[in-house]
Amino acid sequence: MEKYYIGTLNNISQVGLSKLTENYVLTDDVDQANGIIVRSFKMHDMDFSENLLAIGRAGAGVNNIPLDKCADQGIVVFNAPGANSNAVKELVLAALIMGARNMYEGIAWANTLEGDDVSSDVEKGKKNYAGTEILGKTIGIIGLGAIGAKIANSCEALGMKVCGYEAFRPHPCLTADVKMFDDVAEMVKECDFVSIHVPSLPATKGMINKDLIANMKDGAIILNFARPDLVVVDDIKAALETGKIRKYMTDLANEETIGVPGIVATPHLGASTAEAEENCAVMAAEELMDYLGCGNIRCSVNYPAVSLDCIEGTKRICALYKDAEDKAEEFKAFYGDCLVDMASGKRGDYGYVICAVKSGCPNVFEAPYVIRTRVLG
Repeated sequence: MEKYYIGTLNNISQVGLSKLTENYVLTDDVDQANGIIVRSFKMHDMDFSENLLAIGRAGAGVNNIPLDKCADQGIVVFNAPGANSNAVKELVLAALIMGARNMYEGIAWANTLEGDDVSSDVEKGKKNYAGTEILGKTIGIIGLGAIGAKIANSCEALGMKVCGYEAFRPHPCLTADVKMFDDVAEMVKECDFVSIHVPSLPATKGMINKDLIANMKDGAIILNFARPDLVVVDDIKAALETGKIRKYMTDLANEETIGVPGIVATPHLGASTAEAEENCAVMAAEELMDYLGCGNIRCSVNYPAVSLDCIEGTKRICALYKDAEDKAEEFKAFYGDCLVDMASGKRGDYGYVICAVKSGCPNVFEAPYVIRTRVLG
């Protein structure tokens, strides 16, 4: 079997790298690499070698990778959705309770106390940090994917009522009894807490703004452990000043959020657990091996998911293409009687075809719209 070279651009968990079989060789030369595993390294200014076939993001977000540029060069980009979902869920639950109980503010105040009578000062001052319980309160979750669904399940187990909004379909792990809404603006009217868990898209950027906040309960707490541009921070600050919202809890510390009363910002700790880093690295490594060795695409963010079982006595011709039209039938017609089986898909203008053909099939389909073709087996 052909050998493939794998490069890394960050410290990648050894648990993940150990999944690479003997056909996959680690290299320090990214120009030699057929696949790259990356975490947060910014790749937008990189020039990609013709050797590079795939990038595996050991995490969910892909803002650090130039997806369109990669697609146009026939480089398939994978991510690891759900691999860090438990880690993020636990951090959101911690922030939920911390926000309700004013723990951050109380700890910050307690750390200023000094002298021989701290216990007395604590008893006198603790009333300033009295909070509320979450039992019986209502949380609204925008986005019920792997993370949002797990948060919903846990919040219900903690005695909360759960409302939800999901533009597509909830993740299969959702077991909570969620009151679903078709309109986020209507949902937030019922919620003491609002937590957002959607990707950064044109339709979601600035989703939490002054108009949505106006519909919220007075004193609601907003949690954003997804992406910074999902909220309009100036609108958050204005709502904090008037008391319309009680607090903004976020894992996306930046120059807009640090040191602002009412904002508690952690330094992007969501996936920073040993377990999450291992899970993400394992998933990225397995995705790269499945694509490089077998041609299967699973969990790509710039090409469609297409896979085909191996068939004895055939070779696999894998073609990436770009065209507004689905070109699968042209591949099918070209290979004709040589074709044993086929799988194809489209994602926007980008398409992918796997053709299992008889081992003696002499020719490979070519067309102006084909970006890259590989023959496996």
